[in-house]
Amino acid sequence: MTTLSRPRSPSFAELFTPKLVTVLREGYGLAGFKADALAGLTVAIVALPLSMAIAMASGTTPERGLYTAIVGGLFVSALGGSRFQIGGPAGAFIVLVAMTVERHGIEGLLLATFLSGIFLAVIGFLRLGTYVKFIPYPVTVGFTAGIAVIIFSSQLTDLLGLTLTVKEPAAIIPKLEVLARALPTLNAAAFGISLLTILVIVGVKKFAPHWPNLLIAVALASAAAAVLGLPVETIGTRFGGIPSSLPMPVLPDFSPDKVMAVVPDAAAFALLGAIESLLSAVVADGMTGRRHRSNCELVAQGVANMASAMFGGLCVTGTIARTATNVRAGARGPISGILHCLFLLVFMLVAAPLASYIPLAALAGVLAVVAWNMAEKQAIAALLRSGWGDALVVLATLLLTVFRDLTEGIVVGFTLGTLLFLHRMSQTVAIEAAPLATEDQADNGDAAATTPQDDPDVVVYRLSGAFFFGAASMVGSVLDSIARLPKRFVLDFEQVPFIDSTAAAMLESFAHKMQHAGVRVVVTGTNASIRRVLWNHGLRAPLVRYRNTVTEALRERR
Repeated sequence: MTTLSRPRSPSFAELFTPKLVTVLREGYGLAGFKADALAGLTVAIVALPLSMAIAMASGTTPERGLYTAIVGGLFVSALGGSRFQIGGPAGAFIVLVAMTVERHGIEGLLLATFLSGIFLAVIGFLRLGTYVKFIPYPVTVGFTAGIAVIIFSSQLTDLLGLTLTVKEPAAIIPKLEVLARALPTLNAAAFGISLLTILVIVGVKKFAPHWPNLLIAVALASAAAAVLGLPVETIGTRFGGIPSSLPMPVLPDFSPDKVMAVVPDAAAFALLGAIESLLSAVVADGMTGRRHRSNCELVAQGVANMASAMFGGLCVTGTIARTATNVRAGARGPISGILHCLFLLVFMLVAAPLASYIPLAALAGVLAVVAWNMAEKQAIAALLRSGWGDALVVLATLLLTVFRDLTEGIVVGFTLGTLLFLHRMSQTVAIEAAPLATEDQADNGDAAATTPQDDPDVVVYRLSGAFFFGAASMVGSVLDSIARLPKRFVLDFEQVPFIDSTAAAMLESFAHKMQHAGVRVVVTGTNASIRRVLWNHGLRAPLVRYRNTVTEALRERR
């Protein structure tokens, strides 16, 4: 007989060895370096305008987005558990970062980012990364779409070139009211630059998909604004340009009051960062057939966030679009991500003065396209068609994210998704009266075994499905509704893979009821884990007897 042994648990080294080390051990040559260099350059060209746009939309200055991509991205690729992950600032964080800056200022943001890095590293070392996969799909679709709506609404001022007389509110309804009142100040030149940027991005993507459409669009828009002398606001007019070097690393202010104030923001950064980065790693696995190390990836994300905060950067996470670009560009391993950071550093050192000419309307156009792509329209339509449960979860998450708060949207969506799952699981649990003789006994003509089928004092009930608290009440009602109590009650667990404490406690109460009525309870078909749970809840002899099969239980005469 062949026995299956339990899989060996991976060692600490196997769980937390960076993929960079794995790739180098496998053998890394010149051909791989060339492929990674080309992929890294391609991703850097995409990341350059996007990083600045995300930083500005987050309520900070454009260079902070570059610091994040360069410093944070370097540690994500060097220490991460994915071969192809590209780290940097992400559109999903725009809302949270902007709210943190508004509440606590830049210093508070840097501290929250550093603390989120600590949280992520701890989550990874505690091996909790595998639990992130339990976030329901409708929740991820809903909050991603909600973030897309918020990102687009946050760019309307620059898209239209509006002049505001009051500070733009964070809440979407008051924001739209303020923007509506400012519509008479629309800047036709800025609006034209926005449209030009969007059309170029879409056009290049369609007719030359391998070209860097974002960089081309921003470059053309900048050239048009400069050559034509258009009256539009640029990075130079608003921020005075960007530095041409990285700052010196500095630890954030760790005063106790400040730490306590930003802990909720840091926790939100860590939660969203874990979800976003592991989702990105899963996408890369699906495109390449590889498998990432989730806990190693979270530790790398933690280190990257701490390093980014020290250099004045924003939250770092794995970015799905840039990671997919990396894979499609032919990357062989993490060195492409490291080179992408070095290319960005070179761009900043050499071309920093040119960034002053980039119109804010052009970067708003970039983010408008990003928001459109983030909203998974086909996925939302499919979820709305799939049934009321999934539709409720995705809509609740989306609407709460847009009109209330991102964290509230995730928590409510996760809660609804969990309740929906429990409801569906409870419907898979069944209990039914079974014939006293099984088919194989009848076929074998086992008269001794089938004799009890004529005995009116023996009853057999079979359970099927995961027996947990969601089904305990239903099963208890069925058992309590048995009209005539037999002398021997057989409860078969052969088709039950799992039982929890609530279900076991219900059975313990039922067994005591049967004992008081003089009914002998026999439990059959339990595996070791189920029997352990039942024993722990008092279901032992003489309260109940255990037999391996129903047949064995039916053979008993006493």
